[in-house]
Amino acid sequence: MSKVAILTDSNSGITQAQAKDYGVFVIPMPFYIDGELYYEDIDLTQEQFYEKLTQGGEITTSMPITGNLMDTWDKLLKDYDEIVYIPMSSGLSSSCATAKMLAEDYDGKVVVVDNQRISVTQKLSALEAKKLADLGKSAQEICDALMEIKSLSTIYITVDTLEYLKKGGRLTPAVAAIGSLLKIKPVLSIYGEKLDKYSMARTVKAAKQTMIEALKKDMQNVLHTDNLDDVVISIAHTQNQEAAEKFKEELEAEFPGKEIWIDPLSLSVSCHIGPGALACTVTKKLIDIN
Repeated sequence: MSKVAILTDSNSGITQAQAKDYGVFVIPMPFYIDGELYYEDIDLTQEQFYEKLTQGGEITTSMPITGNLMDTWDKLLKDYDEIVYIPMSSGLSSSCATAKMLAEDYDGKVVVVDNQRISVTQKLSALEAKKLADLGKSAQEICDALMEIKSLSTIYITVDTLEYLKKGGRLTPAVAAIGSLLKIKPVLSIYGEKLDKYSMARTVKAAKQTMIEALKKDMQNVLHTDNLDDVVISIAHTQNQEAAEKFKEELEAEFPGKEIWIDPLSLSVSCHIGPGALACTVTKKLIDIN
C-alpha cells in the first residue's frame, strides 16, 4: 500500500499548527507588501496582514515560489511514496498550472488536483483527501475522487466596503462611489473558476438572506440533494468573528441540526475584498471526515 502525503497551500485557511493536528502539510503563500516578501502564517499573521491592508499598504499576491514548492515535494518524498497536492483554484491563480507542469518531472509521484476550491472548501478537500489516504487510496485515486465532485460547491461573499473591489479593478470608481453613497452591499459568488457579482442588497441583513436563499437553491440545483447529511455548510470571514458567530446562528435556524464551520477567509481573497466581509458555502461531501 502506497504511503500518500496530502499537501495544500495556506489559501485553504489551514494554519501550520492545524496542519500538524490534521496530519496534512501546508505551503505558506507569499505576499509582497510595500515591496517586501512575507509568508502567510510564517512571518505574517492575520492581524499583521489586516493592519497593513487598512493602513493602505501596497499588497500583491504571488504563487508559491517554484524552488520552495519543489523543495517541499522532495522533502516529503523521503518519507512518503506519493503526494496529493491541492492548490487554490486555477481560475484564481496560475499556481495550479505551474505545479502541474513541475509535477511532470516526478514520474507520477506528485499528483496535482485542480478541483477549483478556495478557503474553507479547499480545506475540506484536504481533509477528505487525508481520510482517503488513511483508507489506503493511491494518489491518483484520491485525485479522481476529488475531481468527480469538483463542481458540487458554491461560495457567496458580501463585503463591508467597496474600496478594495474598486482598487482591484472589479468595480469602476464611479460605480464604487455610487454604491458607497447608497450603502449597497454586493453579494459575490465563487463557483468553479472565477469570482463574479451575484446580487446587490441594501443592507447586511438583506445580503445575508440573499446568501442563505442561494445556498438552499444550490443544494437543489447544483448539488442535487435535500439531505443535509450530504453536505458541509461553512462560514468564512475577514476580521469579522462576531458577525460570523451571529450568522452561524441564523444559518443553524435555517438548516436545523446542521453543524456549521467558521474559519477566517484566506488572505489571497481577503486582500481583494477587505476586512468586514462574510462568506458562506455549501459543498457536497465526498466522505465523512469525522
